[in-house]
Amino acid sequence: MRVLVKGAGVAGLTVAHALAARGAAVTVSDPSCGFSGAASWLAGGMLAPWCERESANEAVLREGQDAPDRWEAMVPGDVKRNGTLVLAPARDQGELKRFAGRTTGYEWLDEQQIATLEPSLAGRFRQALFFPREAHLNPRRVLTKLRDGLIVRGVRFIDILPDEQDFDHIVDCTGAARIAETASLRGVRGEMLYLRTAEVRLERPVRLLHPRIPVYVVPRGDGLFMVGATMIETEFAGPITARSLMELLNAAYALHPAFADAVVVETGAGIRPAFLDNFPRVERRGKLISLNGLYRHGFLLAPAMAAKAADLVFDPDTAGGHAS
Repeated sequence: MRVLVKGAGVAGLTVAHALAARGAAVTVSDPSCGFSGAASWLAGGMLAPWCERESANEAVLREGQDAPDRWEAMVPGDVKRNGTLVLAPARDQGELKRFAGRTTGYEWLDEQQIATLEPSLAGRFRQALFFPREAHLNPRRVLTKLRDGLIVRGVRFIDILPDEQDFDHIVDCTGAARIAETASLRGVRGEMLYLRTAEVRLERPVRLLHPRIPVYVVPRGDGLFMVGATMIETEFAGPITARSLMELLNAAYALHPAFADAVVVETGAGIRPAFLDNFPRVERRGKLISLNGLYRHGFLLAPAMAAKAADLVFDPDTAGGHAS
């Protein structure tokens, strides 16, 4: 069976992996020579379905809780199962209690337990929520490793769009590029930055709650930290704004003052495709299957959605042509 996958971001690569694992002859087309044009290149890489349940529907938890196992099977050794730490400044302790009221799967930590878990944060926070079953990965490393592994397995990558008549099925994973052509699909802007400092060490993603702009800080190793991300209802795809940069830097400083002397290594902004319910859809029309709307849950939900797309390729009657 010959299948064309359009798009080489996290959706396209996980679909290609699911199809190749079932024996399909897969071609991946993407005009970008690398991943710089993919929203997933700017992702945090947090596999945190219990935390995401705070603002997402139950389906995100249901479909995402086995994401660490799915990623471990695709890229062995790249999943860090260190949990997620959720904190709030002393003045915003009400936000921490509100977060707890909307989630499950956590443990309350006191000041000493926080210091034991993350020594760099000793003495800075009185309480925290710890989600021990959550995990994270490095998106850039994983995307590169997954693509390299697919090439070894015989998946073909091209930067042009071939004749679709040469394929039995086409799976469209082009994300934000489909916004103007897909009903109810909208763009949500996300902004992030990378900081480097030798003065802070973290072993897991840390979410710092704030009534207006909650942020997360994700360790990448060797003193590098990803700080993100804003969620702005706009399809403006330009560089990061001064306001967002200041807010992200202020949040990092609130987590640890040493971030004030950190080097700003990189800033970035991207458009994430989302449907009205902020949950992805896998749909089929004839031999065309589309996977879109991953929103802020790309790495969390892509493996499960890719499996649904592969089901539609190999069993056209699956879910009557629609899966979500």
